[in-house]
Amino acid sequence: MVGEQGRVTGAIGPGLVGEVIVRVRGGAEAFLAYAMQPGERFEKGTVVVIVEYQAPRTVYVTAAYG
Repeated sequence: MVGEQGRVTGAIGPGLVGEVIVRVRGGAEAFLAYAMQPGERFEKGTVVVIVEYQAPRTVYVTAAYG
């Protein structure tokens, strides 16, 4: 999972538990998502990179571009 890209489907930010769709195992799956850096915010549609994975369905993300 670490290093995979995903697309935000539920806003991620301070006080929010977001959602990211990631292509895995020949399909796409949703994961609960948090920003890796405190205070970061990602709106719906943003492409992110997974930097930490906690089983079974939680990821920590950062911006994929810029």
